[in-house]
Amino acid sequence: MTPLKAFIVEDSPVIRENLIATLEEMVSLQVVGTAEDEANAVAWLNDGNNVCDLVIVDIFIKRGSGLGVLQKTHPAPSARKHVVLSNYATPDMRRRCLELGADQVFDKSNEIDSLIDYCVALVNHDHSASSPDAH
Repeated sequence: MTPLKAFIVEDSPVIRENLIATLEEMVSLQVVGTAEDEANAVAWLNDGNNVCDLVIVDIFIKRGSGLGVLQKTHPAPSARKHVVLSNYATPDMRRRCLELGADQVFDKSNEIDSLIDYCVALVNHDHSASSPDAH
């Protein structure tokens, strides 16, 4: 099974490293790049030589914002998913993220399991879609 390729936009080194370790342990996932700010994230994501299946974005980052990353990288290649992982996942912020092209929004404090489940579902969907007996 091919691992899901993920790009993470998170400015806290501790959170970023813990997230990478958790996702790579729990999901067939490989982190192919990271950024701490909007400009570097947008540059990487809009570079046609860089490929990923999933982008995980925090809203509040060093310079710029996760909202800017969503806005400047949308529309994304059709298969690429964007999720927001933030401590500020209020109903208004969730709505705004979805309007800017996020596929899902997860709260860092209590929805990490939901993020993992979402990633597992992406891996399983991709795997089943490529199997010969998929419906």
